Amino acid sequence: MKENAQTLFGRLKAAAPEEWNAFARHDFLRRLGDGTLGEENFRQYLGQDYLFLVQLARAYGLAVFKSDSLEDLRQAAAGMAAILDEMGLHLKYCHDWGLTVDEMGQLAETGATTAYTRYVLERGVAGDLLDLHVVLAPCVIGFADISTWLKAEYAETMDDNPYRVWVDGYAGADYRKLADAQMAQLDTLLAVRGGPDRFPSLLAQFRQAVRLVTACWEQGLAVTR
Repeated sequence: MKENAQTLFGRLKAAAPEEWNAFARHDFLRRLGDGTLGEENFRQYLGQDYLFLVQLARAYGLAVFKSDSLEDLRQAAAGMAAILDEMGLHLKYCHDWGLTVDEMGQLAETGATTAYTRYVLERGVAGDLLDLHVVLAPCVIGFADISTWLKAEYAETMDDNPYRVWVDGYAGADYRKLADAQMAQLDTLLAVRGGPDRFPSLLAQFRQAVRLVTACWEQGLAVTR
């Protein structure tokens, strides 16, 4: 992932270290990385992640609606296509973990899933395209960041890790391409829609989005507490 401190995403991360570390180095991820995460915890996460992806696809649909240039339209459409493709892979992966399509279709969203995804949609409706992409960033770009860390931090035991397929999926070239495109789009939108006084409001939204998506890891651990 072509991240650096000068990108908008890099600046937002650097300005929210407490929130970002709580999200990207959460105990759920550490247990996933060392292979000690309980299967029940992971299955709960997988079921909610399916519902999560449904709402992210809707968010990219909203990005299409909010776009006012051909390039913005193309980026939003490509993002939606990538999420829909990811959902197909996710369904296959869930099947491997004993979760059927019918079962996931009957799941109810937890509070954490609803809170983050509806915040994304609300910010997209109330704000502009830059606001929408900023609150999507912790998830869309963050998962590439997290998977890179997991592969490096737990490299010695990753071969035998039951969750390796999940890590490899988000560390793979296809997902990195999506994350890089999202990062580049943030910088493009900032150049067009930003200004010297815009960063504080973007940071406030980013921090809230990170806090809300962190709760999705918490709910994954809560099922066995």
